[in-house]
Formats: sequence, C-alpha cells, structure tokens
Amino acid sequence: MYNDTIERRGSVRRKTLKAGKIVFNGRSSAFDCTIRNMSETGAKVVVMSSLGIPGLVDLDLEDGTTRSCRVVRQTLTELGLEFL
Repeated sequence: MYNDTIERRGSVRRKTLKAGKIVFNGRSSAFDCTIRNMSETGAKVVVMSSLGIPGLVDLDLEDGTTRSCRVVRQTLTELGLEFL
C-alpha cells in the first residue's frame, strides 16, 4: 500500500513510554502525561484531558530535565509539542 503522508519533523522521532508532567501558570498548574515519542525538536504526549492547557508549557521529564514547549497540535487527549 502506498503511503503519501509527508514527514514535517526536522528530526527523527523515537518511540518511548515515559512519565512526565505538563507544567504552566508559573509552575502552579501541572498535568501528568505519558510521553509517547520524542525527537530533538519535540514530543507527542498523552494526557487525561488537554482542556485548559495553554499554548506555551514546560515539559518536566522523569530524568529531572525541563523543556519549554509550544503546543503545535492538540486533540482531547494528545499534545504535539515543539521544543523552544
């Protein structure tokens, strides 16, 4: 079967299954998330609900690293994040 989808990412994404947190509002608001894939330029995360999550957030990784992000894609339970 022919697949005509175009890959727009600047780097290869790696599948993962890691815990993280979406943090915003001066670090006073946080949502637990599961990181489903990551690349050098961004990540796809799954949340219980994306309602109320703003366009600019921090992604806290389980290794203690924090990445500032812009939400570039959003569904009810998934976020596509671009690292800033």
